[in-house]
This record gives sequence, structure tokens and C-alpha cells, in this order.
Amino acid sequence: MRFLKILFLFVVFQVSAQQGGMWIPSLLEGMNEDEMQSLGSKLTAQDIYDVNNSSLKDAIGHFNGGCTSEVISDQGLVLTNHHCGFGQIQSHSSLENDYLKDGFWAMNLEDELPNEGLYIEFIVSIHDVSEVALKSITETMTETEKQSLISKNTNAVLKTWPKESWQDVKTKAFYEGNQYFLFVTERFEDIRLVGAPPTSIGKFGSDTDNWVFPRHTGDFSMFRIYADANNRPAKYSKDNKPYKPKHYLPISLDGVEEGDFTMVFGFPGTTSEYLPAVAIEHITKEFNPTNIAIREAALKVIDQKMKESDDVRIKYASKQARIANSWKRWIGVNLGIEKSNAVEQRRTFEATFTKALKEKGLEEKYGHILSEFDKLYKDFAPINIKHRNFIEVFLTTNELMQMTFRAYQVEQAIIDNPEILERGKEVLTGQLQSIHKNFDSDLDKGVFENVMNIYQPNNVNSLIYGETAFTNLDSALQLLEGDAETVIKNLNNDAAYAYAKPIIAEFFNTLNPEYQEKNAPITALQTQYMTALMEVLPNERYFPDANSTLRVTYGQVRGYSPRDAVYYEPVSYLDGVIEKYIPGDYEFDVPQKLIDLYEAKDYGQYADSNGKVPVCFLGTNHTTGGNSGSPAIDAEGNLVGLNFDRVWEGTMSDMNYDPEICRNIMVDLRYVLFIVDKYAGAQHLIDEMTLVHPKKNDSKKKKGRRKSKKK
Repeated sequence: MRFLKILFLFVVFQVSAQQGGMWIPSLLEGMNEDEMQSLGSKLTAQDIYDVNNSSLKDAIGHFNGGCTSEVISDQGLVLTNHHCGFGQIQSHSSLENDYLKDGFWAMNLEDELPNEGLYIEFIVSIHDVSEVALKSITETMTETEKQSLISKNTNAVLKTWPKESWQDVKTKAFYEGNQYFLFVTERFEDIRLVGAPPTSIGKFGSDTDNWVFPRHTGDFSMFRIYADANNRPAKYSKDNKPYKPKHYLPISLDGVEEGDFTMVFGFPGTTSEYLPAVAIEHITKEFNPTNIAIREAALKVIDQKMKESDDVRIKYASKQARIANSWKRWIGVNLGIEKSNAVEQRRTFEATFTKALKEKGLEEKYGHILSEFDKLYKDFAPINIKHRNFIEVFLTTNELMQMTFRAYQVEQAIIDNPEILERGKEVLTGQLQSIHKNFDSDLDKGVFENVMNIYQPNNVNSLIYGETAFTNLDSALQLLEGDAETVIKNLNNDAAYAYAKPIIAEFFNTLNPEYQEKNAPITALQTQYMTALMEVLPNERYFPDANSTLRVTYGQVRGYSPRDAVYYEPVSYLDGVIEKYIPGDYEFDVPQKLIDLYEAKDYGQYADSNGKVPVCFLGTNHTTGGNSGSPAIDAEGNLVGLNFDRVWEGTMSDMNYDPEICRNIMVDLRYVLFIVDKYAGAQHLIDEMTLVHPKKNDSKKKKGRRKSKKK
């Protein structure tokens, strides 16, 4: 079976000190363990993942489903990125208590702030269930038949898998559906905000520095997990106690230097490392540019309005960051793919694949794949672009259109089943309240005019903003009063809804069905291509694409050369923060207290051997979205950094990891501790942590061994 072939591949790989790849932590013994140790690691596979004993994986939590976090004390103290906790920091902020601008620090447990809906999920164990999931699957089945049977098989496994009452189970597909794993998980839902630096530290450099090295951003925030009396997951309660973790990460005060081993442990979101050349070309030359244009049009308005008003700045800080992040990343992806000549390299690889097909007599079985990709993508490209453009306009950038989209969904549900009217009202009310919590009609009108002019240039009606009920929460909710017939009538009489409804209807009735229809055969062919690659070229290096499950990626601290005659050293320092300082600038302002600490050289125990405070460092770890907040772990299993970004030239690593230019960016933990201790004065948090000197201790051990030899 297909999954047995994959397991065989883990055995036949030749071991070398390669880097790149996002590896399943339960399968590290052998090749990966040897590779890590050749790069300098002193950890065993069992140190990293162990079901029967505490191990590193027990300290790694999936933060709210989109980031990673790690436990750093025996009292459930958790570290993640500032941008991962940004929504929570913003939700507690107001003009009176501007935690975005001033930062927040709970000086005792009573001051820690609860966050409704926020959760952290841990992996208890990982199990290969491929044999059961793929049972009775045959090559003669259609893709729909295969997926239906796989779903039936995995659901049966989930129903019978042994677990505790407070645990959950889920399955995920790997290698494009060639392998399946089951995860036993524990989700904690009482998560409280403990500390966050001001945005001038946590988001220093903002959009200008985003995805760019050298970085000088203290991108961290701190939370605490609370559990019930039995140390088990529980909803928020004032009676809950700080969680006692199975494992927490000690923090190294010795830092890093070029060549040091680094392991990033976390939940990477999505990668597509095995796409054909035609797909990469479509994404970078056709798909990305249109979406970049839409987000750029929205950001022009948002950025200007945020500069003009503190109230708007607080309301839109999280939205702006979310929109700008992918906008700049897509630009970097396009540049990186072009710079690395990735499309031509992939075509060269495909020529090798085609040659191997002939040599092994597999042309009849797999020879159609590449030409079929060309045909399918030519047909798929226009609908893929329009489909994503719609999502950008109606769900990502413009809030009035998002409200009409949600209203349309509820209207259609009521038409299909009038009995769910009250439930539909409840859902839409919650969505409208969520949007209006941070909504500015004037800003949104400017965004609408800019983005709709790209999506439908001959159909822009900004007058709807003065005629619609949706721009005011109370009047919007009045549309939902009455019976089903009245609600539907109210919605259709609204100017904005009447304007948007035909466009949304086109999406649901034509655009989305056509997208699904043309995407389905590509998905099926990608699965077959993955199978073919592993059969035809078994000695190539294959790792499963990221799918928001727990992964290990290992590498070393390394600088890089993005352009001719330019080389970036791997570590940035506090000196660089001061060099970039622009008084009053929303991206490069620096708090006076931080300036004072710098001028007094009041660094405590957090300076390096040169008397400088490290801020960020580079590694060759293969990361992506979802790895934000992931711990960077040293050769001994200690925390040395906090992953938060990639270099701009290397954002293409989601499709084409290149060890020459792909680098991840991490906050040095000494900078985190320096800010917590010296800047915030939160010594009690430092006291919770276990601070270690692995390099100094290792040096003492070596000296001791040398003395013993002399005797």
C-alpha cells in the first residue's frame, strides 16, 4: 500500500547534514536524529517526543489555532509573539488604557486578564492510522469515492480511539493523502494575558521592517494557562489555578552564535513544496499580483486614517497588521521565486522525473501527469484569480461588504428553512457586533471605493454608505426584527445589501461551484503526483507539507547574502534600535525608558560577551505561517529564541525552500528577558523561569575532562 512505501522511504534516505523540511516529531528516530546531531544537537528523538515520559513536545502549544506558544514556567506561564496576542491586547485596550501604545504587565495573578474564546491546545500523542484510513481504497475509484471512504474510515477510528473524557482526537492527511495520522489533544480555554510590551517594541519597524532583516522587533507577549482543581482543561472560572505543565522550557542566558544548532518546534500552517512548475508560475505571475493590488489599495486608506486618529489606530491595528502581512509576503514570494529561478529549477526536476519514468517503464502509469497539470492549470487560472479576488474584497479588506456577505448567508439559510430564523438572527447578530466593535464608516468607505474599483471597476457605488443601515450597529440589528418574511424584506430593501446581493449570488451560484469543479481534478492529480514521485524517485528527500500539525524543523544560526556584495550578519542588537529611532514616527519611535536603559548601559545579565544586548537572530530553519511564536531550542533543549518571521527573499520557502537564502527570524530570549526585567520591572515573572548557562557549564565540563586526562 501507499503508506508502506512512505514508511520505507524514511529508512532508505542517505544521512547527511541537510536542512529544510518540517518533520513529524513521532518519527524522528534514524535519519532525522542523525541529521540533527550532525548539526550540533545533543538531543535524542525521545527527548523531543515521548508518550510515556515528559518531553519537549509537552511544552509546545497550538495558540488559538493560528500560532504557536511554549510553556516557560512550572506555573503555566506561556510565551508567544506580540502579533499572535495582538487581538487580545487590542481587545483590552481603550483610549483610557491604551495597552497597544503603553504595554501591559500584570504584577500579580489577580491582574491577569481573561480572554474569551482564546485557547491553547497540546498534543498528547501521535499515531499512524494510514492502514485503516486507506482500507479498501482502489485506483479505479473516483476521487469523490476515495474521499468518501477515507472519511468513513477515519470517522470510525475517531469514534473508538481510547482517550480521557477531557481529551479530543482528530486525523490529518499527509503527503497529499498518501498517509494519515491521528492526534490525541488537550485544549485549555482559560488563557489570561500576563504581559505585552508597547507596540513601539513589540511591533518596532512595523510594515517597513516586516519580512526584512536586520530586524529589531521585540515580537513577544506572555499569557498564562489556567486549569481546574485536577489540573485539567476548563472554561474560565475565578476558582481555576495556574496550570502545572508536564514540561516547561528552561531559558539559556548564553544565547547563540553563528553555527549553533537551532530547532524550531511548532505548528506550521500550510506549505506546497511539491507543486509542478506550471502551478508556481501561475501563482507568482498571475494569482499573487491581483491580490497584492487589492490589499495595497486597502492599505493606502487604512494607513492614512490610522495616522490621523488614535481612536482609529486602536480599532484597526490588528486588521491593518493582518492585511499588510500577507500583502508584503506575497511580494517577497514573487521576488524570491524569480531570484532563485525556481520555475526553471522545477522544470529541470520534472525532466529528471520524466527520464526516470522511461527508465523504470512507468510511462503508461504516470506519464500523463505533467501534461495534464499544464492543461488543468490553463483552464483553472482565470477562475482561481477571480475567486480569490472576491474573497479579498468581501471577506478580507472591506467590512460593509463582509456584513452583506454574512447577511446573504443567513437569508439563504432562512429561505431554505424558516424554522432556523432565530438561530440565523443570533449568528448574524454576533457577526455584526464583532465587526462594529472596531469599525469606522469613513475609513471603510475609502477602502470600498479603492478595492471595488479593482474587482468591478464599472460597478462602484459609494453612495450606499449614506443609505445603508449596516454602517450603524443599532440600525443594522433592526433589520433582523420580525418574522422570516419581514427580515428578508428588510434586508433586500437596504441599499448596500441590494447592491452587493447580485455579486454575492454570482459567487455562490457560479463562481464558487466552477472553482470547486476545476480545482478538484488538480487536487486529485497532486495526490497522484506525490505517489509517483516517491515511487519513481525514491532517493529524493520528501517531508510532508505543513498542515497545522506539530512539526520539528532544524538548522543552524546563519547569516546570508541577499544580493551581490551584501551580507547580513546573523545577530542584530539594541544598538540598531537606537540607530533606526525616529521620534514620533509610528513605526520607529522608541520609548524613552528604553533609550535611558541603552544610554546607561543598564543591561543586567542580558548582555552578550561584547556588552551588547542581542535583539534578533537568523536561522536556517524551514518555517511558515503558524510557526509564529514557536520556540527556537538550542542543542541542549533550552529556549534561546522566539520565531516570528522570515527574510523577505526567503518567503518563497512555502513552495521552494532554498538553503542559500531562506532564513527564519527569531527574537533573542535575552532581549525578551531584558524587556520584562529592566524595562517593565516585572521581576516576579523572571523569578518564575528557570535560567541556565549551558555553554558555560559545557565549558566547565570540558575543562574538567582535560584536567582528568592530565592526571
